[in-house]
Amino acid sequence: MIKTHAILFSFVVSILCSGIAVETSRADEQKDWVDLFNGKDLAGWDVLKCEAVVEDGMLLLKSGDGLVQTKQQFADFILDVEWKALNANQWDSGIYFRYTSVPQGGPWPRRYQVNIRKGMEGNVGALPGAKSKGLIVPGDWNRFQLTVRGSEASLEINGKPAWKADGLKTEKGFISLQAEVPHGGQFLFRKVRIKVLPAANENK
Repeated sequence: MIKTHAILFSFVVSILCSGIAVETSRADEQKDWVDLFNGKDLAGWDVLKCEAVVEDGMLLLKSGDGLVQTKQQFADFILDVEWKALNANQWDSGIYFRYTSVPQGGPWPRRYQVNIRKGMEGNVGALPGAKSKGLIVPGDWNRFQLTVRGSEASLEINGKPAWKADGLKTEKGFISLQAEVPHGGQFLFRKVRIKVLPAANENK
């Protein structure tokens, strides 16, 4: 009987420890993430040359050619964002990063843009090798996780590796969501969060 109780006690302890380990793992996974979009308003963002509103906890790019731009600039980071195109036939938007200004008279920066144009989702035109195909679900929510560190960047689309590339020329800049509504239709964004990383050279 004592031996049976000991085995049962060990089993219960192992289950409890396993549960604690899972909770700790989940806590570690959430550690250091900061919500860029709070689902309530556009605090922390500047709306430039377009109309953007918050509806049902989501950010809607409603009209115009412009940007919804972070007030803060970022160097090395992981950006996690979900997006959905509302145009069923042709859609076009993007996520800009590591830029410091928009050319006078123009609606968008020159680089760098993770494209959300139909057939080009996830591509970064100014970054050699940053191309993907077949990882998005048209008409549904899609998730991008962009990692930027030093001169390197990589992208996961819906949890799958899309590409890894080197060649970023700028060290720090804004992040923005591109509104290109007249050509590419309206877009929804949600769960926009960021994890700031230590500079790449800090570990050298």
